[in-house]
Amino acid sequence: MIDFTERNGAVIFTVRVVPKATRSEIVGEHDNALKVKLAAPPVDGAANAELVKILAKFFEVSKSQIEIISGETSKTKQVRIRGANADKLKQI
Repeated sequence: MIDFTERNGAVIFTVRVVPKATRSEIVGEHDNALKVKLAAPPVDGAANAELVKILAKFFEVSKSQIEIISGETSKTKQVRIRGANADKLKQI
């Protein structure tokens, strides 16, 4: 199960990314984190931008509601999504 915190109308959780995959997709759970494969390379913020795009589509929120709060240059990131439904994480 993915560990998450709900605070002030936002959901905060850990994401484990795999850059330079053949396609971008949410894979499932890995070590209590959301695992996401990204087609973008980890160069000039391309992978982070792709992650935000994938999460916005999955949680049905705008990209501006998603914030990478730590781990911008790491494969393991903390993400905050304002206005997201935490039930989506429970479905994974």
